[in-house]
Amino acid sequence: MKTYITTIFGVLFLLSCNSNKKDEQNNAGIQKDESSIQLSKEQIKNAGLVIGNPQEKNVKGILKLQGTVTVPPKSVVTVSIPLGGYITKTNLMAGMHVKKGQLLAVVEDMQYIQLQQDYLTAKEKFQLSQSEYNRQKELNAKKASSDKLYEQTATEMQTQRINMASLAQKLTLLGINVRALTASNISKTVSIISPINGLVTKVNVNVGKYISPTDMLFELMETSDIVLVMNVFEKDIHLLSIGQIVTAYTNSNPSKKYTARTTYINQSLNGDRAAEVICKIDRYDKSLLPGLFINADAEFENERALTVPEDAVVRWQGKFYVFSYTGENKFKMVQVETGTTTDGYRQIKSSVLNLSSKVVTKNAYTLLMTFMNGGDQ
Repeated sequence: MKTYITTIFGVLFLLSCNSNKKDEQNNAGIQKDESSIQLSKEQIKNAGLVIGNPQEKNVKGILKLQGTVTVPPKSVVTVSIPLGGYITKTNLMAGMHVKKGQLLAVVEDMQYIQLQQDYLTAKEKFQLSQSEYNRQKELNAKKASSDKLYEQTATEMQTQRINMASLAQKLTLLGINVRALTASNISKTVSIISPINGLVTKVNVNVGKYISPTDMLFELMETSDIVLVMNVFEKDIHLLSIGQIVTAYTNSNPSKKYTARTTYINQSLNGDRAAEVICKIDRYDKSLLPGLFINADAEFENERALTVPEDAVVRWQGKFYVFSYTGENKFKMVQVETGTTTDGYRQIKSSVLNLSSKVVTKNAYTLLMTFMNGGDQ
């Protein structure tokens, strides 16, 4: 019985020795702790690791801006009518799109008839006075008419011309074509036409409502002329300039970027000690609705900062790292804060790295995989 037990322990001991030898063979030249790893020279060569120093370079900083989408005052049109009347037709609702020249509403009133009548009467009187003026002019040239009578006919003609022109301008304001107006096509209604291509934002009338000359009937907005109104605090105003490129994005879809340029910078601060910066979108997008909140990143030249090649920075579990070379083929993961990337170099911030530090500048991700796999290659 003792011989049997001794044999079993001997077998187990041999198996344990064989397992330890295999592990040693698999990890030959590898020593790893929680944040460091040591490789053999052969492994460093096979991984293609390159070791170098961080460099100090001029990098671009990013200024975060917030604001809203809006349209300039010239793109918001209030539609009204010079004379009052009753609305007899309108199909508009807020949110509808209209085209320039499209019928917005039809207004009816007795005074439109009177105004057209007055114009046509003035036109006839002018033509009559013009004929009389021409007749008196010929008579006066032959000394068959007095100068006084000639001057009176000239004055009468000019008076009728002024009266006719004044009434013509009033009809033009109502949208009536005076050149086509005759006694047979006098109308009791006038049409209100859209002056722009845009969006109907307000409708203040309905069929049968009486409107006064001071009433706003509709508000139209030319949405293709949108701008971004961003707020920038006084300490950051010096970082912006006219013509500077900004990249805008919405909260709902931050991956979709819109390129814009600063057009105006208001030098007057508001109550929050911030100034308004107006940015013009390079290409209109219908998803940018007026009133929408929007964010923007503005690049600016920053002071000199510590940088490494982009290939030197790795990301793991949502954080950024570089591998510091500590000597004797040992590498240590060092967490860093990253900034902008300029000409293939990425800004980093770390309390333990400086210009004299040695870091892996190429194939850092290969080293990360080796570190994660415990050194197996």
